Formats: sequence, C-alpha cells, structure tokens
Amino acid sequence: MFQYQQQHRYFAQIATGFDEIAMAECEALGARACRPAFRGFHFEADPDVVSRIIYTARLVTRVLAPLVTFDCHSDRYLYRTALQLDWRQLLQENETFAVQAVTSNTPALKHSRYAALKVKDAICDYFRRETGRRPSVNVAAPDLGLHLFVRNNRATLSVDASGGSLHKRGYRRQSTAAPLQEILAAAIIRLTEWSGTAPLWDPMCGSGTLLCEAAMLAARIPAGQLRPTPPLVRLPGIDPAGWQAVKAAADRAMRPLPAGLISGSDIAAEAIIAARANSQALPGGKGIAWRQQDFREVPQVTPGTVIVANPPYGVRLGARDEAEALFKAFGDFLKQRCTGCTAFVYAGDRPLLKKIGLKPQWTRLLHNGALPGVLGAFDLY
Repeated sequence: MFQYQQQHRYFAQIATGFDEIAMAECEALGARACRPAFRGFHFEADPDVVSRIIYTARLVTRVLAPLVTFDCHSDRYLYRTALQLDWRQLLQENETFAVQAVTSNTPALKHSRYAALKVKDAICDYFRRETGRRPSVNVAAPDLGLHLFVRNNRATLSVDASGGSLHKRGYRRQSTAAPLQEILAAAIIRLTEWSGTAPLWDPMCGSGTLLCEAAMLAARIPAGQLRPTPPLVRLPGIDPAGWQAVKAAADRAMRPLPAGLISGSDIAAEAIIAARANSQALPGGKGIAWRQQDFREVPQVTPGTVIVANPPYGVRLGARDEAEALFKAFGDFLKQRCTGCTAFVYAGDRPLLKKIGLKPQWTRLLHNGALPGVLGAFDLY
C-alpha cells in the first residue's frame, strides 16, 4: 500500500499569505488534523473529503497524495527507492507522466531538475524491466503528475491528485494584460466577508476574475465544475463512484445568481468584452452586469454597496506616476461618492495602497503568484 492509503494523510499546497483561510476552508470541508508546513499543510481525510476538497475548495493550489517518504542522502538512493515502487498501480506504459521536484538543504540533490530526472529514469527503467515498453513524458498535460519534495535529506514522492494547479477554473476564455490569479481573487472575496446579500461592484474589473469568483461563491458553483475529472479517481483505494457522488451533491447545491447583485465596469472596451466572455462560461454567469465606464464618471454609489477593486499598475498601466495618480483619483472617488459603502482594494505594488489617502481598517499581505501585494479594507463613513 502507498503512504496515503496507510495514513489517510495528504498535502495541500497553498500560496503565500493564504495559510489561515485555506486551512479553515479545508477544515470546513472535512479535513482533520491540519498541520502547517513549508508551502502548505498536511491533513487527514477520507476519500470523500479529499474529493470534496479537490472539487470545491477555492483557496488550495494543489492536493498531493504521498506515495512514500524516506531518507535521501544520495541520487542513487533516490533512484533505487523510486524503482522499487509498483508503478503499474498508477500508470500504464501507453500513458504519459511528468515529475516536478523541489529540493532544499540537501547537498546530494542541489538541483531540482536533476532530482526530477532521477525519478523519471527510475519509472522508465521499471516499465522497461516489467513490460519492455516505457511511458512517455508529457510536461504540459500528463496522465499522471508526480511531485518530489526533498528537504534536509528527507524526501516525499507524491501523486498530484488534483491534476495540475487548481487555480485553473476553466472559465477564463479571454484575458487582459496581467490578469489577477483566480485563487487570489477567491481569497480577496473571502476576506471581504461578502455573503451575497449586498450589491458587489468592481469599478476596474479588467477581465472579470474578481467578480467571476464572487459569482461562483454566491451561486455555490464548485471551483472544479468546469475542470476535467482529476487523477484522484485513478489512485488505488479511491472509488470513482465516491467521486461522482461528491460531485453530484455539490452540483445539486448550485443556485441561480440574482440579477443585479454583481456588476463590473472598466474604462477599456476590450476588458468588458473579456469579462463578459469569461463570466458567460460559468453556469448563470450571464447574471453579472457589465458596462464600459470610467469610475470617475459615476455620480454616486448606492450606500451599502461592497466595492472590490484591483486597480491597474505596472504592466497594466505603464509609468509609476500614472499608477500613483490613478490610486489617488480612486481614493478621492471613494471619499466623495461612496459614503456608506465598504471598499476592498488590492495593490499588487504595496506602496501604492497609501496613495488611496484613506486609513485602512486592516491590511492583509497576499501574493499574486510570485509577486507580493496587499489588500486593504476601507469603511467609507
């Protein structure tokens, strides 16, 4: 039996700054004994809970099912350990696979690509020995993804049970420059504590990622609703019928999105075209209202509205002084025309948040991929 079968323990990868909220989300979905670790957290779960996390969680990047954990002081021992696993339980010689590796503080495996290559060689040699044929490597879309993590001469080799990064919801049909990552957008919506009872407006919506994530939350659309079936269902000990039951239950919980609840605007026509195309890929996504408009042209915002925004900066805008001027203008707009509202502003370039000219109720550091940013909350009395 593989390690995940014996211990019922898995690993959730998460982005920097998402630790508490991602763990809380998984615990609400049934995860037990969550324990923080480097770039994520370990958790215990039965197969139905793992299925539910992969299908519905919005804040987890990837779910790994550990196959084996072992001391690893040399590349030769890494190769021999991988060679001893029964790969025919996981993979066929006519299928494809890929290996990702992360190594640190392990002198014998300083380079992650080399470590991944040793595992790849072991798998290919195993199949040559057993069947006379070997599976192919497909980095872009493998049938089976594997993840090797080596730190302080201790290695864990896992299957990517989620089948790639879970930020890929499947609704992004079109894009604008430097779009917001989906999991970051979901985290921002979660941190606003918006529950779908108050109007939500994004005045600089770009390709609409923030509002698509909000719509998925309000309409209870599972994060994996548009994704293909994950590799989890092919793993030993996982019943595909159990996955289907979890999926069906989550799908039954979906509900219509109330018209007029969510709206977005942007000064750029191409942004509205992209946002509309993306939202319409979602079940009920046509309920989001889009319009081309400069926020400075809005006379007054209805009190009680929750405003969420990721003003363009850097790549999306150009010169630094333009970005600072935009943030200042948006701050003036919030002060003068948004009385009685609450605003949540994400700045991918942290110092820009100060240009809003308002003291935030709180701030939260959140990464957009590898880029550090900050979310600020503003009560507009």
